[in-house]
Amino acid sequence: MQKYLDFHFNNEKKALVHYKENILVSESFYSILSVFEVALRNCLHYELSRHYATPDWYLHVVSTPGMKQINKDVNIAQVHINKRNETVTASKVVAELTLGFWVMLLNAEYEMILWKSLRKAFPCLPKKERQRHKVSVALNNIRNFRNRVYHNEPVAWSFDALESIHEEIIEVLGWLNAELPEYARSISRFHAVLDQTKIELGL
Repeated sequence: MQKYLDFHFNNEKKALVHYKENILVSESFYSILSVFEVALRNCLHYELSRHYATPDWYLHVVSTPGMKQINKDVNIAQVHINKRNETVTASKVVAELTLGFWVMLLNAEYEMILWKSLRKAFPCLPKKERQRHKVSVALNNIRNFRNRVYHNEPVAWSFDALESIHEEIIEVLGWLNAELPEYARSISRFHAVLDQTKIELGL
C-alpha cells in the first residue's frame, strides 16, 4: 500500500480506493491481452512451421546454430508437459511457451536466422514499416505491461499512459490481422472502467 499512501499523502481512504481501482483497471486489460497473446503465438507458430516445413518446428531448433536459449525454453516446455503425463504435441508446446519466449524470437540476435520468415506474421504492417526493431519494441512494451498487470503491480497512475498502451495493443493486433482490432474493442471494458476510475478518484 505504500506507493498509494505516498501518492495520496498518507490519506488511507483515498489510497484504498486507488488500490481497488488499480485491480479493476488491470482486470479490464485481460481480454485484449489474452487476444494479443494467443494471436501472436499462433501467427509466429504458423510462420515457424513454414520456416521449418513442419508444425513440429521445435524439434529442429536444437540443430539450428545460435538458438541455444530458444532450445532451452522449448525443452522446459516439454518437461512441463511430460510432468502432466501428457503427450508432447505442437499445440501443447505452443500453449506452454511463455509470452516472453514469443517476444524473444524478434530479438536482434535472431534477426539473421528468423526475421525473414517471422516478418510474414505481421502482414498488415506496411512493408516500409515492417522492421524487426519496430516490431520488437512494440511487443516488449506490451509484454512489460502485461507482466505488471499479471503480477498485481500498480499500473493506474497515468491515465494517458494507460490509454496509450491500450491503443498500442490494438494497433499491434492490427498488424497481425486486420479484423482483430474491431474484435478486441468489442470485448474490451477498458474505457468504461477507466471513466469510472476517474470518478472514484475524483479526477
